[in-house]
Amino acid sequence: MKQSFPQRFLVSIAALFAAISFWAIAPAAQAYDNPELLPEYQTPIIDLAKSLTENQEKALSKNLEDFEAQTGYKLRVLTQYDRTPGYAVKKYWGLNEKSVLIVADSRGGNLLNFNVGDGLYSLLPRTFWVELQTRFGNQFFVREEGEDQAIIQSIESITSCLRQGGCKVVPGLPREQWILTLVTSVIGGLVLGVAAQPRDGKLFAWQWALIFSPLWGILFIAFGIGPVISRTSEWLPLFRNVIGFVLGILVAYLTPILSQSSASET
Repeated sequence: MKQSFPQRFLVSIAALFAAISFWAIAPAAQAYDNPELLPEYQTPIIDLAKSLTENQEKALSKNLEDFEAQTGYKLRVLTQYDRTPGYAVKKYWGLNEKSVLIVADSRGGNLLNFNVGDGLYSLLPRTFWVELQTRFGNQFFVREEGEDQAIIQSIESITSCLRQGGCKVVPGLPREQWILTLVTSVIGGLVLGVAAQPRDGKLFAWQWALIFSPLWGILFIAFGIGPVISRTSEWLPLFRNVIGFVLGILVAYLTPILSQSSASET
């Protein structure tokens, strides 16, 4: 049974707090050392949980090998369920400061974990990895799109950001996140509209609007515009947020004026 939008939104928020609270790198993989589970040949993907199809694994393996040859960054994928090679993967793959190990384990609350080399944090900060985990590894995304897409889309985000020299946030603007920016934009407009309502014989109380500018400015600029322009170059989400901000101002500003007019006519 599909979830409604409010349920999906709450799942995303819960996943975000869970990732921040329990930020850990594949605890199950760190608890054991089972080299017998590793293949005898070198491959960038060890799919013990069978999360990928054969064609997906072949295509993704080639992409990761080509990416490493072109950039020098090593991305490796380990999927696991009831069996894990644990520490043995570090020696098998020769993981270093320019490596990223993506561990997909569906036993936890979030499918994805990332073991990130220290040399990558200057390009992709810790907040990037938290957002990446919560966006593609949360239970709702995995249930709707599948484990394979969670792995593939997270890899696409990592490789695209490394190719362009780094990212502070994960590219792309999910619908749930855009809705949140729209809501904060409208609330910012309402705050400005209430602050600017006619006072002391002035049609527009610009002094009050200025006093409350830190509040409506944070709501509109920092929470309404910032997340949009930092994640996508599309103009439509930004346009809608601006319209929402303006409508919020008009509703809050004009409501008492219209109410007074109606009362006078009565």
